Amino acid sequence: MQFFFDNWMLISVALASGAMLLWPTLQGAASGGGLTAANAVQLINRERAMVVDVCEPGEFAAGHVGGARNVPASNFEQRLPEVVKNKTVPLILVCASGARAHRALGTAKKLGYEKAQVLAGGMKAWKEANLPVEKN
Repeated sequence: MQFFFDNWMLISVALASGAMLLWPTLQGAASGGGLTAANAVQLINRERAMVVDVCEPGEFAAGHVGGARNVPASNFEQRLPEVVKNKTVPLILVCASGARAHRALGTAKKLGYEKAQVLAGGMKAWKEANLPVEKN
């Protein structure tokens, strides 16, 4: 017990630094591991991020983020380099709920799109945030 009283400052610093290291992980888990709709809008407006919808063409036609490009998950690896030639541009991957987009994220990173991110909650979260949806 004497050790804790003698070294309370060191113990406090260790606990605080551990909390700071864990904070980004906890924050990512709370948001589902992706961008919120509001953060996605900021990324689109500030950094000219490109939105890539990984839904099938029928789902894409029913409603998608404005200006999004459709690259279906079924042939994502082959079509992404054709649609997005600049690998340095930030990508926002979107699908109906976020599940397919999370799977596509690994492929995008493997292809060299290091700034690729997923819209947490997908189109469902986008619509819940009352953001505009285009239909074809």
